[in-house]
Amino acid sequence: MSAAAPPTAARPTTAPVAHRPAATRRRAGSLVWHLGSLLVLAVVLYPVLWVIGSSFKPSKDILGSLELFPAKPVMDNFTGLADGIADVSIWSFFQNSLFYALGAVAGVLISCSLTAYAFAKIRFAGRNLLFTLMIGTLLLPYHVLLIPQYVMFQKMELINTYVPLLLGKYLATEAFFVFLMVQFMRNLPRELDEAARLDGCGHLRIYWSVVLPLCRPALITSAIFTFINAWNDFMGPLIYLNEPGKYTVSLGLTMFRDSDGLASNYGGLIAMSLVALLPVLLFFLAFQRYLIDGMATSGLKG
Repeated sequence: MSAAAPPTAARPTTAPVAHRPAATRRRAGSLVWHLGSLLVLAVVLYPVLWVIGSSFKPSKDILGSLELFPAKPVMDNFTGLADGIADVSIWSFFQNSLFYALGAVAGVLISCSLTAYAFAKIRFAGRNLLFTLMIGTLLLPYHVLLIPQYVMFQKMELINTYVPLLLGKYLATEAFFVFLMVQFMRNLPRELDEAARLDGCGHLRIYWSVVLPLCRPALITSAIFTFINAWNDFMGPLIYLNEPGKYTVSLGLTMFRDSDGLASNYGGLIAMSLVALLPVLLFFLAFQRYLIDGMATSGLKG
């Protein structure tokens, strides 16, 4: 009869204990990361919350009060916008800005897409040199050309019109958007161009029926940034527009200031600034999915 084997002593389970310090460090690191993110978010959102809260305060309480949101909100700042500024309707500023922004978008999409098609799809002498020179204009500061451009438009008697603001948009002077579209068009399959040529299509037909529909993400991306830049443009309208009736929103905000350079109506200034954000926000929300599609497909090869 064989002797029974002695019972084996239970081994202590030390594995979970060994992992506890690492898990604790991960939780602590995650907590610090989230607290830091919330702190950065608070710093970023504070100016936006301050503008929203101040738009519902009387003008005399905007700088003297420390509270972010007023205890008793008032709507006088928004209702006062309907009265206009210096006999100029507030809505005329928005109409002028909308005309300028949409005209800039149309000019950039037409001229830059045509130029990009030429650089991406047509082989001609000096193409690489011209493309390099165009990219080099990105290094040229805007202020270097400001005085000669003003003198040129003054001699052409185009000051106080929108021609100086929009003419460059229709001449493919926005090199960044040309470069963006060129890179997108170069990624399109060449088989599509060859198939269109076999069907008897010329460059214009290929550009309109084949390339443009496939470049919609790049076009929408250019349209979004062009609209935002034109809507927020201050230097151009300040230089070329003289009559208050032709002012854009950015210039209309300066009319809330008195002759001494001090803002005499802080409430109206902040309320109009808040309202001026709405068109840009709506434009972006309407086309944001195309912007995301453009970012997602820009690195794909055909």
